[in-house]
Amino acid sequence: MTALTLSTAAASGLRADAIVVGVAKGPKGPVVAPGAEAVDKAYDGRLAGILETLGASGAEGEVTKLPAPSGFKVPVVVAVGLGAVPEQDDTYDAEVLRRAAGAAARALAGAKKAAFALPIADPADAGAVAEGARLGAYAFDAYKETGNGAKNGKAPLAEVALIGGKPRDAAYKAAIARATAVTEELNRARDLINTPPNDLNPESFAAVVSAAGKEHGIKVQVLDEKALEKGGYGGILGVGKGSAAGPRLVKLSYTSAKATKHLAFVGKGITYDSGGISLKPAGHNETMKCDMSGAAAVFAAVVAAARLGLEVNVTGWLALAENMPSGTATRPGDVLRMYSGKTVEVLNTDAEGRLVLADALWKASEEKPDAIVDVATLTGAMVLALGNRTFGVMANDDAFRASIVEAAEEVGEESWPMPLPEHLRKGMDSPTADIANMGERMGGGLVAGLFLREFVGEGITWAHLDIAGPAFNESGPFGYTPKGGTGSAVRTLVRLAELTAAGDLG
Repeated sequence: MTALTLSTAAASGLRADAIVVGVAKGPKGPVVAPGAEAVDKAYDGRLAGILETLGASGAEGEVTKLPAPSGFKVPVVVAVGLGAVPEQDDTYDAEVLRRAAGAAARALAGAKKAAFALPIADPADAGAVAEGARLGAYAFDAYKETGNGAKNGKAPLAEVALIGGKPRDAAYKAAIARATAVTEELNRARDLINTPPNDLNPESFAAVVSAAGKEHGIKVQVLDEKALEKGGYGGILGVGKGSAAGPRLVKLSYTSAKATKHLAFVGKGITYDSGGISLKPAGHNETMKCDMSGAAAVFAAVVAAARLGLEVNVTGWLALAENMPSGTATRPGDVLRMYSGKTVEVLNTDAEGRLVLADALWKASEEKPDAIVDVATLTGAMVLALGNRTFGVMANDDAFRASIVEAAEEVGEESWPMPLPEHLRKGMDSPTADIANMGERMGGGLVAGLFLREFVGEGITWAHLDIAGPAFNESGPFGYTPKGGTGSAVRTLVRLAELTAAGDLG
């Protein structure tokens, strides 16, 4: 993975394959951003004009390469667009820097080292650039002949030196350490999401988690089919019974001796979703290896919290199953008795995520955490509502929902608060069971949230993140977001844990 260093070296004397500078979109053309003064001076103050001649405008994500000026040891200057010039006395938003660094890092695939001279005003900016560079350099080519992390025949950018940072300053060092831990775990989540389902099933996913637990001092407990049967986990078993690969419920426990709060994260982990007997049509199942993105996000967030030593107890619950059709699969019309004791009439076996989450939510509730957050690629309805880059946030507490949306915004993840309209609950009434797993079609994402709420313990603050849109990017890469698994919600969960540890949440 891309190495990070803070550098005080002069831009002209730094040995690297390229130097990255920022260029903004001004009212009369491109404007060279702070951090690139030495580079601009070497072009006799004409860098903006040269870039404009080459067609650059400073638009966000735009990348322009040009030969380095005389006297520089780097051969290439990479100018990356930052979008509009900030208002007077304003600095560049952290997410702008994060996206710009990601676009530049992706454009430098194959390079061994690049110096980033983007506008860094404080440690938070340094952390944002570091995050963007490491996330943008990500590649998943484990199954290609090139191998070894190569991207289109080129390995990811190997090293980033941040010019403008302060290597001896504790705050800057902490920002880089945080960026390193979060991005390494987020990229691990991406790897899991991108892994083909013939190699990632509930058992092998659980093995990855167990190995990480040993490495980072996290207690891991895995419930296999026998344990699930004994415990009465009808939802997880009902979804997984059609597959030769049995289901698992995995618990990760990170504890801090100084913690006064306890968060529980619950992740949907359907390692492949065929829809079951309610089979998905062609064109809707090719990317269903990503249906475990919620579990991957929870796993990554718990490990990141441990690596950062946050003073909060964080428990992760991964509800893992493979949803397949077979002679043993759950049928539409079957009734499942859930771990909570409540019965569910299964009207659609492709509404399976809520079934595995229901068992995990009730189990998490038994520990009486201060809050529970579940994460899932749950409904196509949420994608229709919010598009491919924004996840929906529902909760049984409006203030908590607002806090999650704010936390997501802080770390650069797009989210939107969604309601839980009480009138939609009636649509899930069943003549046979306590509740059905389907309700009204319109507002289907909200119906799913209402279903999950039924399985949250009384008096426990809870939120549901439906990441169906942003979890898997089927279009081209942008900013620091690659094609394929994105690691959506990881940074939001980590931020929630940080805020809770600091006493700023709940």
